[in-house]
Amino acid sequence: MPAYVGPPARADFGNVTPSAEARQLADWIVDSDNHRRLPFIIVDKQYATAYAFHADGVLRGAAPVLLGLAIGDDSVPGIGERKLSAIRPEERTTPAGRFVAALDRNLHGTEILWVDYDAAISLHRVVTTAPKERRAERLASPTPLDNRVSYGCINVPRDFFDRVVGPAFKGTNGIVYVLPENRSAQEVFGSYDVDRQH
Repeated sequence: MPAYVGPPARADFGNVTPSAEARQLADWIVDSDNHRRLPFIIVDKQYATAYAFHADGVLRGAAPVLLGLAIGDDSVPGIGERKLSAIRPEERTTPAGRFVAALDRNLHGTEILWVDYDAAISLHRVVTTAPKERRAERLASPTPLDNRVSYGCINVPRDFFDRVVGPAFKGTNGIVYVLPENRSAQEVFGSYDVDRQH
């Protein structure tokens, strides 16, 4: 007789309702231990939302995000070496993938979460130095349709960074998963549907 395979391990979203794609990925992360028992964040680009989890897969918090202006799942090679003024609008993507992330400080001394260092992609408090971009208003709007504005970095509400992201990654690395929008999660992560696996 085949060995009994127990029920799948699942992420706990509490009273938050994620997209089907985010839930399926979170369940796979916990079931497969892809996060190696580290804190992790899922960025759902399609719905412009970030979900931060404790290492045990229990949701720590969720918040809207601002993303790269351009739709796409890959960074332009060498983009991290270029000046912002040299990055064309169609190159301003937030790359999809699995990234080992760590807290650090940028050149201005501001705390950020490095996501993809080579591509100069980080997750940080919303930047409001260019009023015409209306970044705070875009975060507060009820629709994800106006959340594409950055050069590729992931902007989150200040309170979410201070209350959730900072404490989660303090003194430890973690994993940031950015869901793709032009490819499948299975193609990008090698993930599976936990209900079909068990």
